[in-house]
Amino acid sequence: MRTLPRLALLALLTVYLVWGSTYLAIHFALFSFPPFLLMGSRFLVAGALLFVVLKLRGTSSPTGRQWRDAGIVGTLLLGGGMGFTAVAQQTVSSGLTAVFIASAPLMFALWSGLFGEWPGRRDWVGIVLGFCGAMLLASGGEMAASPIGVMALSVAVCSWTFGSVLSQKKLAMAPGAMGFASEMLLGGALLTIAGLLQGERITLPIELQAWWAWTYLVTAGSLGAFSAYMYLLSRVSPALASSYAYVNPVIAVALGVALAGETVGPREMVAMAIILGSVILLTTSRTATKPTDKPAQQRDDLTPQLKPRRAT
Repeated sequence: MRTLPRLALLALLTVYLVWGSTYLAIHFALFSFPPFLLMGSRFLVAGALLFVVLKLRGTSSPTGRQWRDAGIVGTLLLGGGMGFTAVAQQTVSSGLTAVFIASAPLMFALWSGLFGEWPGRRDWVGIVLGFCGAMLLASGGEMAASPIGVMALSVAVCSWTFGSVLSQKKLAMAPGAMGFASEMLLGGALLTIAGLLQGERITLPIELQAWWAWTYLVTAGSLGAFSAYMYLLSRVSPALASSYAYVNPVIAVALGVALAGETVGPREMVAMAIILGSVILLTTSRTATKPTDKPAQQRDDLTPQLKPRRAT
């Protein structure tokens, strides 16, 4: 962990802990919010709040090209990734969903390789070990699915990972937090429109549990963890940035034990030990941190308006 910059380590822990807890938050939010409107509204509101705060601080608005690139990334990550996951979860069991999501680091590695950045040997061992641990953790649950659900989940994983790699390698969103804000605005708007076109409507009155869960998803899940994830993409290796897919189910299981009275058996303990080993391998890899080759305007800190741009 000493090899990681302090802010990158904080972002990594944020993604691990917060996204692991959003499983439970989404469960409660769905009491009153349908899937697409839930995902769309949380990112639309989070993006709008961040955009307004940045404008009040004097941050420049994105250029036309930066809005275009933010729209591409938002469409792939939020529209494709989260939209098709919402479709899939109507017919795919939670156990199979966890296995598919755990394949994200493998897909991430393949996309990165096509852009000339293959993981090192230690990264590959960590990726495969984490995937095996996630499969073992999910093996106790039901693995039911429809062909359409499996196809939707496959598209979701491919879209999320491809959009993540594009944001690293080819696209130039606005620097720092303004890039995150524009991406959430456009991706959230796309999801919201898709939900309305499908006839989704929010159940009124909104249950108190659902309201608090939605608020948590906006603040911690979107403003906090999603911004931290986008920061990680520009600061650490693809293998380490995508390791959240292994850790999040472990956090979800721990919360289930602490808050819902669930139990953990020997299989789950072994699986979590394997996942911990994979994360140790990924965080101690020599390629955990690396100089990025993406456009200069994407190399700023989370709050670029507070200090001068670094020389590149």
